[in-house]
Amino acid sequence: MCLDEITNYRQVSEQIAASGQPEEHQFKHIANAGYQVVINLAMPNSKNAIPEEGNIVTAHKMTYVHIPVPFDVPDATHLRSFINTMDAFARQKVWVHCVLNYRVSAFLFQYRRLACNATAEEARKVMLPTWQPNAVWQAFMALGKEEIADET
Repeated sequence: MCLDEITNYRQVSEQIAASGQPEEHQFKHIANAGYQVVINLAMPNSKNAIPEEGNIVTAHKMTYVHIPVPFDVPDATHLRSFINTMDAFARQKVWVHCVLNYRVSAFLFQYRRLACNATAEEARKVMLPTWQPNAVWQAFMALGKEEIADET
C-alpha cells in the first residue's frame, strides 16, 4: 500500500503530510511511514468519518488530536488551536487530514504564513492545487496574527 493511495495525499515537508480522510486500514501505513501524530480537522459527522479514529490511531502508537472545524465557519479559535498543536509537535512527523484536504490546505497555508513567517506565495505551495477556496475560506486565509493572538 502506497501513501499516494490516500485521498488527496500531499507530502508538504519532511515532517508534515496532508490528506483527505484516510481509510481505517491506511492508518497502519501512516504509522509505518514514521508519522507520530495525526491531526484531524474534519467534523465527527463528516463524510467517511471514522467514529473510532482516535482509538485506531492510538492503537498504532501515534498521538491523535481532533480539532473539529465546521467547513462553513472556520474561525480564529480553530486556527489558534491548530498552530498551538503544530508547535507542540514541531519535532515529530505529523499527518494532518480532513475530508478532502481542503480545510487542511487552508490551515497549513496559515501555519506556514503566520507561525513560520513564510510569504503568502511560499505558503500557498502547501495547498492542494486543485482546490479553489470560496469566500469563507478566503476570509479565513486572510486572518492575521492579531486575530489569532491569545486573549489571555
